Amino acid sequence: MKRRLAGARRLIAVDRVVFGRIAARPWPFAASTLPRLSRAADHGVLWFGAAAAIAGFGGTPGRRAAGRGLASLALASAAVNTVGKRMVRRPRPLRDGVPVVRQLRRQPFTTSFPSGHAASAAAFAAGVGFQSPRWGALVAPVAASVAFSRVYTGVHYPSDVLVGAAIGVAAAVVVRALGSDRREPKPPRAAAPALDAGEGLVVVVNNTSGVPPLLVPHAERLRAAVPKAHVIEATEDDDLPALLEKAACLAAERGGALGVHGGDGTVNAAAAIATREGVPLAVFPGGTRNHLAMSLGVQEIEDTARAVRNGQATAIDLGYFTGVDGERVVFVNTFSVGAYPELVRVRERWSRRLGSWPASVLAALHVLRTAEPVPVVLGGQRRLVWLVFVGNCAYRGTGVAPLRRSDLADGVLDVRVVDAGAFARTRLMAAAVTGALGRSPVYSAKKLQGLLIEGLGEDTHLAYDGEVRRAPSTVRMAKSHKALVVYHPGA
Repeated sequence: MKRRLAGARRLIAVDRVVFGRIAARPWPFAASTLPRLSRAADHGVLWFGAAAAIAGFGGTPGRRAAGRGLASLALASAAVNTVGKRMVRRPRPLRDGVPVVRQLRRQPFTTSFPSGHAASAAAFAAGVGFQSPRWGALVAPVAASVAFSRVYTGVHYPSDVLVGAAIGVAAAVVVRALGSDRREPKPPRAAAPALDAGEGLVVVVNNTSGVPPLLVPHAERLRAAVPKAHVIEATEDDDLPALLEKAACLAAERGGALGVHGGDGTVNAAAAIATREGVPLAVFPGGTRNHLAMSLGVQEIEDTARAVRNGQATAIDLGYFTGVDGERVVFVNTFSVGAYPELVRVRERWSRRLGSWPASVLAALHVLRTAEPVPVVLGGQRRLVWLVFVGNCAYRGTGVAPLRRSDLADGVLDVRVVDAGAFARTRLMAAAVTGALGRSPVYSAKKLQGLLIEGLGEDTHLAYDGEVRRAPSTVRMAKSHKALVVYHPGA
């Protein structure tokens, strides 16, 4: 017991010595920035603003990173305020040696140990970094500055800050463990070249896709991740299909692979060309939604780059439908007739606040209020529908606008139909309230290997992988099993 007390006294003495040296040392430019930064972090305001910026500029990966960071911050804050500060009621440091210019206008009145600001800063930075190392690297210096500012302004001892930061990191670890995606069976590996540093990889970057980069241009990030790859940048003045065709031929000559950085429509075009030229496809997420990349477990450019270097690839299915001229058109993710494009837009805006399933139901109700039903013939039966959704492979969930797939090579089309007719809105609303959407008489779903849609009018449009075009009177749909080899970090 005496040894423990002696050790505690030595730690306290060291704490005070370090605190005094920090107070006595001049820190260039710190007096004008650190107190303001410390105040900005009060009540998590700084981190909520950072989360909004990351979500706004980072697309889907950014939104996930921001959500993980805020969840970690909430857990760390709860741990510090409900347990930490009540267990150790340590008084605040004496500020006699701290220059007045550094001191905060409003001094904290709570106990000193541990530092809540340091815990929140570390939790947010670690939470963001676990989800997106790129955004975490941007946030980390700010978080470290906030933590140090608490000693610099004289409101915490160094040990308060260190323990608070440790609590924050621990909270982020817990959130990562609780919020990790459920483990899916690893897809079987397909033959694809392992391209060291990307040698033999030809990547087309569609600069018109997605959100403009915040700091580093997409092409520069790609060159850093796969330095030996040949990177081609496409602007709005370029013929994207022609560039993809040229890149695929060049990749075939080099025994490499075609890479594409862009949204769902860009990936669709690249998938069709890669299949025709017989080269593997490397999908680098660069659009707004990145549905195929999400299904592949790819969140960052570096995820795909790692798979390319290791030769990790799998074979996936492609869906096909007949276009106006009778040509066979590829779709990688989804095909739809009716109100699906608007439904997806509304659902994705609401899903961040409400969750996927409630947002799907409410988005369906919202769109059905304004949508015009479409006459179709399905299975020889004439029907009036608001929506025909066809997914390439089975999607999770009961809703009419599902998000994720577990298996990209299951050989089926996921067909979901919402009928119009008498009391359809009332029936769908009742299904939403009772949670029985899958048993609603206006909603039907089947897993098929092919589908024939007939009787489409001249003004009817269809959508596939984010692209919209006029529909022919008859659409035949089929699957091509394991038609395309794609790099997959989980293979």
